[in-house]
Amino acid sequence: MNLANESITSLRQRLVAKEITPTDIVTDLAKAIEARNPALGSYLSIDVEAALKEASTADVSQPLGGIPIAIKDNINVTGQPCTCGSKFLQGTYTAPYDATSIVQLRAAGAVPMGRLNMDEFAMGSTTENSALGVTRNPWDLERVPGGSSGGSASSVGGHIAIAALGSDTGGSIRQPASLCGCVGLKPTYGRVSRYGLVAFASSLDQIGPLTKTVEDSALLLNHLCGKDSRDSTTLDESVPDFTSGLKSGIKGLRIGLPKEYFIEGVHPAVSAAVAAATKHFESLGAEIVGVSLPHTDCGVATYYVLAPAEASANLARFDGVRYGHRTAIQGDLLEHYMNTRAEGFGPEVKRRILLGTYVLSSGYYDAYYLKAQRARTLIRQDFEKAFEQVDVILSPTAPSPAHKLGEISNDPLKMYLEDVFTIAANLAGLPAISVPCGFADEGGKKLPVGLQLVGPHLDEATILRAAYAYEQSTDWHKAKPSI
Repeated sequence: MNLANESITSLRQRLVAKEITPTDIVTDLAKAIEARNPALGSYLSIDVEAALKEASTADVSQPLGGIPIAIKDNINVTGQPCTCGSKFLQGTYTAPYDATSIVQLRAAGAVPMGRLNMDEFAMGSTTENSALGVTRNPWDLERVPGGSSGGSASSVGGHIAIAALGSDTGGSIRQPASLCGCVGLKPTYGRVSRYGLVAFASSLDQIGPLTKTVEDSALLLNHLCGKDSRDSTTLDESVPDFTSGLKSGIKGLRIGLPKEYFIEGVHPAVSAAVAAATKHFESLGAEIVGVSLPHTDCGVATYYVLAPAEASANLARFDGVRYGHRTAIQGDLLEHYMNTRAEGFGPEVKRRILLGTYVLSSGYYDAYYLKAQRARTLIRQDFEKAFEQVDVILSPTAPSPAHKLGEISNDPLKMYLEDVFTIAANLAGLPAISVPCGFADEGGKKLPVGLQLVGPHLDEATILRAAYAYEQSTDWHKAKPSI
């Protein structure tokens, strides 16, 4: 039936018309996963029987009734493994509860289906940092899918998921969405509860959707947002219907182009695609305005002080005492901690724990951590000033198309620079979306390119409207990889 290739919106129409059933979708999707996942490595595990059981009782009158959603493996789903792509939790932890995002999706009728690969504890931009296997880009199996939500993007871009949840700390939804040719949305910080998301950097993490279309992202966002008493950082704000204003057009919309984002070092095909997209927005009636974000050059350094600092505190709970991996080597308590963590964590996680512990240590706190917090404030203020002039800000999502496997994995600085355009939205807590805007030709392979739209605080509606207008007037989202 090829239902795995369809969007949420098209499947919902067919479900309501009683042309198909939720079990048809799960069955067809399971066949697609069986056929393509061995090449892609998107899924770490999948319980088809449990998904079929939920699908058999799904109420198709609900907004997401009967739609299977794949889940990044750092979001808890009752009775399923939650490894975070790490040996530390592999085979030792089964989620005893649903994350709030899962509770809300289930309340809307969705069916959680499958656990998706990721960089270990969400630390990375290629998914090569997963301790549990390689995930590949559906457009070229010799290239990375991006990260840390690489399994989410690869599964949606490779049409072995209808849609997926990811998490975004510095670009981990948007960057892989760009590399795999799908839509990735990071909501405003506090829009979506983090309860049940395994923490990396608590002031930056946010759950969001990866989908085949902008409308699907808006639909999922309707059922992810809201105040949650179990997460004190969630915002007590009304949740609009994000699908209602999608088709109202963008005539008169002011789109800002930050001069600091259009720099040397960006891949020529990325620059060309984003430039063409900018002209297309203008043809749709938008006004293009030059803006400045003067502290952009501080973004990467600021992020790689603050995020590792928070990670070093959050990962202290993985000590082999309460749950997770425990060393078999006998010794005193300090030796127990050291051996457990040395065995359980991979190189990138260790690197960030060391960085974070260092910048928080006595004598260095003021020089690094406190200074980074001040820089973060300046970055947020840059956006506030820019949004006095414009409604949204447009930029590339990633500086280059997908790298070959192994090409940058041994160079942490190159990997960190993959998030140069996405980090600032996390530091400022702003909503941002990546949508396909073209292709780069690399060795005869077509590799997706994404553009990013960043909006003011709590204004997901405007970036969704702009993204939808662009998407529906172009054909980039219709392209499918050959796998």
